[in-house]
Amino acid sequence: MDSRDGAPPSPAPVESPSSAPPDPAPPPPSGSPSAPPSALAPLRLPLFRALWLATVASNVGTWLQSVGAAWLMTGLSDSATLVALVQAASSLPMFLLSLPAGALADVLDRRRLLLGAQAWMLAVAAVLALATGLGRIGPWSLLALTFALGLGAAFTHPAWQAVVPELVPREELPRAVALNSVGFNLGRAAGPAAGGLIVAAAGPTANFALNAASFLVVLVVLWRWDRPGVESFLPAERFLGAMRTGLRYVRHSPGVLAVIARCAAFVLCGSALWALLPVVARDELGRGPTGYGFLLAAFGGGAVAGAFALPRLRGRSGSTDGVVAVATVVFAAALAVLGWVREYALVAAALFAAGGAWLSLLSSLNVAVQTLVPSWVRARALSVYMLAFFGGLAGGSALWGGAAERWGVRAALTGAAAAMLVGLAATARVHLRSGEGLDLAPSRQWPAPIVRHSLEPERGPVLVTVRFRIDPARVEEFRLAMAERRRIRLRDGALQWGLFADSADPGRYTEVFLVRTWLEHLRQHERVTFADSEIDDRARAFHLGPGPPEVEHLIGDRVPKRLEDLPGVGAG
Repeated sequence: MDSRDGAPPSPAPVESPSSAPPDPAPPPPSGSPSAPPSALAPLRLPLFRALWLATVASNVGTWLQSVGAAWLMTGLSDSATLVALVQAASSLPMFLLSLPAGALADVLDRRRLLLGAQAWMLAVAAVLALATGLGRIGPWSLLALTFALGLGAAFTHPAWQAVVPELVPREELPRAVALNSVGFNLGRAAGPAAGGLIVAAAGPTANFALNAASFLVVLVVLWRWDRPGVESFLPAERFLGAMRTGLRYVRHSPGVLAVIARCAAFVLCGSALWALLPVVARDELGRGPTGYGFLLAAFGGGAVAGAFALPRLRGRSGSTDGVVAVATVVFAAALAVLGWVREYALVAAALFAAGGAWLSLLSSLNVAVQTLVPSWVRARALSVYMLAFFGGLAGGSALWGGAAERWGVRAALTGAAAAMLVGLAATARVHLRSGEGLDLAPSRQWPAPIVRHSLEPERGPVLVTVRFRIDPARVEEFRLAMAERRRIRLRDGALQWGLFADSADPGRYTEVFLVRTWLEHLRQHERVTFADSEIDDRARAFHLGPGPPEVEHLIGDRVPKRLEDLPGVGAG
């Protein structure tokens, strides 16, 4: 029977706090060319502007914290490994908790999750300031509290990045993502220099106290944000199931996997800069905390400049692949300069170039992920991307710190630069694509399945069959169309998928896919986007029958293991 016929009326929608508002459809093409919009255009939106300004303040505080912690560790220990572990301790929670944090950001209300994470970070930063001021801080307690701050950041990042598309129209998303990077790097430009001056004048305790105060700004703005709920016909996903769904979605999304591969190859080597810059500033350049802060400021200034140069670079390269390749080569050159040059001004210039490369590359990758996935799974896809990013950052920091301990800073930085170029060559065939032209709004075009009797939501498994009648001469074209359909089925919830040809009828094909539960199959209906519907339509166009392809939903039933278990049958 065809699922389009005889469908029962849909239940009334319920408000669900778990999902982001659906993706708006891409704007229709304009009839005449117009001037490109300003890079600052998203700041005209009051809510985005308020949150952006609050995060800039928080980013400044974060860099005050980073400078204070890194420099405090150089005073607590002479070990290059322990200095490098400060970066690893702040990054490791992102690696460990990215997936759970992404699932929670899709299942729970993102605003409330952000409020909780910011409150936690405020409390930890206050404890760190108090312990340092009382002289009760040591190398391992500093690493522990840095790790605790990283826990809050781990739950902040997926939720914050996932809400950005809620704050701006879809056509403004690339500029909003770039502005977020600008805001972060404004903090990087101002925070390190100010942090170095504050450490020199008042000690790291003041840095930690100011960082705690910066979280208050974000909390106030989030508290005043009246985030609307989203209508959903189905209950929110369960936590563990949401994690599985996110991993399955990424596994069957070649575009997202390409972004993750390029990110991991870059960050694993790029982490050497963050891990070893404090050692270079202190031991190789003979600078104090102020000099170290100004080196970080040079990097941040380059990142801000890179944000404004990025549209032109994209236009010249013609693709995200070109931007990533250029940025990787520039960053590798900066690592080599950091390893071999001992002139402070030249090192600062190299860091300025590295900042522009860092922002251009990571902003391009972030936009690619944001535009390739729909709102219902965005935080989870971003969490997998951040898992690769922060895993590379934490692992690379420990790796290059250990290499510097054994072979010296120069050898470690040179090795990181060479490995970065090798990684670029190794991933050259992994092409990046942007989803800026995709319509990822829910299509709501899948009809409701026909149900003649009551079904429990957790009943399953569910076997769905779709029968096609096609022209045998077009079998190869049909298979190609069904390959894309397979990817969508598996990505949106199917455990298994298959296409079967009838041995007695060369024009009869049956698509089969298995879903864990009836509720999960209903979620598949909600997850279909307009872009997915176009792929479905291409496959359905091969059908030659008088009506649409015939669809059946088969529900798994229990079979007794013993004859005695059958009703009415006894043991004798």
